[in-house]
Amino acid sequence: MNYKKHYPVIIIGSGPAGLTAAIYTARANLEPLLIEGIQPGGQLTITTEVENFPGFPEGIMGPELMDNMRQQAERFGTSFITDAVTSVDLSAKPIQVVVDKDTYTTDALIIATGASARLLGLESEVRLMGHGVSACATCDGFFFKGKEIIVVGGGDSACEEAVYLTKFASKVTLVHRRAELRASKIMQKRALEHPKIEMMWNSLPVEFVANEKGQLDGVKMKHGVSGETFYHKCDGAFIAIGHHPNTSLFVGQIPLNLSGYIITTPGTTHTSIEGVFACGDVQDHVYRQAISAAGSGCMAAIDAEHYLTEKGG
Repeated sequence: MNYKKHYPVIIIGSGPAGLTAAIYTARANLEPLLIEGIQPGGQLTITTEVENFPGFPEGIMGPELMDNMRQQAERFGTSFITDAVTSVDLSAKPIQVVVDKDTYTTDALIIATGASARLLGLESEVRLMGHGVSACATCDGFFFKGKEIIVVGGGDSACEEAVYLTKFASKVTLVHRRAELRASKIMQKRALEHPKIEMMWNSLPVEFVANEKGQLDGVKMKHGVSGETFYHKCDGAFIAIGHHPNTSLFVGQIPLNLSGYIITTPGTTHTSIEGVFACGDVQDHVYRQAISAAGSGCMAAIDAEHYLTEKGG
C-alpha cells in the first residue's frame, strides 16, 4: 500500500478505543491512519469469550470482535500500518510519528495505546490466559459460578477483585508472597473477614497446570519461607498485581499522573498539548472495560473532528 506522508488524523493503538476512533474519524471523511502496533486488536485478542459487550446476546470471541471492528473501520476508509511506533514528537507542528524509518505527520493525534496487566512472567500464565487464567475479574468472573479460584496479589486491586469474585465463586483463595497484605486497612478488612475468602501466605505460583482439555486444573506453588513446592487445585486464577499504561513513547512529552496514565481534561479526551487526544485504558485507570474504551474512542474522534474544524476555520 502506498502511504501518504501527512494525514489529518493519526491513531496509535488498535484496541476498542483506537478502532472506534478510526470508525468515527473515517466516517467524518478525515481519512485516518491507524498504527496497530505489534499486537493488533489489543488485549481482547488474547481473550476467549466476551459476554459483556452490548449487541452480542450469545457472546462473541475477543479476536472476532476486534476483527469485526477493524473491518468496519477499513470499510469507511481507514488506512492501517501493522507495526509499532518508534518515536513521536508532540512538540512539532505538524506532529511527527515515526514508524521504523518512515516519518508521518498529522494535525491531530489520537493516543489509544492502552494499558497492560502486570503478569508474573510465567510461560504457562500466557499459554492459559483465557483458559482459566485471567487478569480481569469484571470481565471473566461470571464464568466461574460455583467454582474454586485463586487471586494472586496483596494490594487493593487483589483484595477488591477477591471480594468481587465471591459473587460467583464458591471459594476464593487470596495468594500473597508475603505474610501480610499491603492493601489499605479497609480493603484488608473486607478480604480477611469475608467468609468465602481464605488466605495463602508466603506463597507464589511457579506454574499454571492445564488438564487434558487445555483448561486450568491447578497451580504449582512455592512457599517463600520453606522453599517447598506444593500443588493447589483450582478452576480459575486471577492475576491482580496491577496494570501499567503503555505510555513509554510519551514520557517527558505529555503530562502523566503518578501511575503513568495520560492526564486528560475531565469530561473530554483533550490533553494539555494542542491537537493531541487520549482515549481508552491509556488514560482510564478506573473502568478498563472494552465498552468504556470504545466510548472514549468515540469521544476522541469527535473532539479531534471539532479541533480540526476550528483549526481550519
